[in-house]
Amino acid sequence: MAAQTNLAQTVQLAFYHPDHKDVLYSFDLPQEQMQFTGMPTDVLEPAIQDEQQYPIVILADSRPVGFFILHNSETRIEYTDNETALLLRAFSVNNADQGKGYAKQALLQLKDFVQQSFPQVEEIVLAVNMRNLAARQVYLKSGFLDEGRTRMGAIGPQHVLVMPIF
Repeated sequence: MAAQTNLAQTVQLAFYHPDHKDVLYSFDLPQEQMQFTGMPTDVLEPAIQDEQQYPIVILADSRPVGFFILHNSETRIEYTDNETALLLRAFSVNNADQGKGYAKQALLQLKDFVQQSFPQVEEIVLAVNMRNLAARQVYLKSGFLDEGRTRMGAIGPQHVLVMPIF
């Protein structure tokens, strides 16, 4: 329990800042993970240019270790009917920082971060490829719910997971 408390103190979520760019662009993922997510080098610039996308950085001791994007765009209607939902996409943790609990800790902090930054949001929704079992388990252990919805993604069927924000 002490390790989890300590990790909670060192991991935090922050909106992207240009100071993060070089570290994010150096991210590396194993080939089997790259098929399931967007790399910062591919998705960061388009997100910065789109006022309905919010790049979020996972920091550990103020160092970027992970990344994702929250979407407030019409794209979310592919995943939910809730007009006050945010769509989470392109979640990744740098290969060198995997296995340290950063992904889970960041996801555990996500609800509070969204409540503070987007008070109108009622849920966060994401889609995870059915073959990406490890990611699905992390999402479920971090407060996302599987309500049995699925969709077809670019590389196969996906589970649609929801995190209610109350």
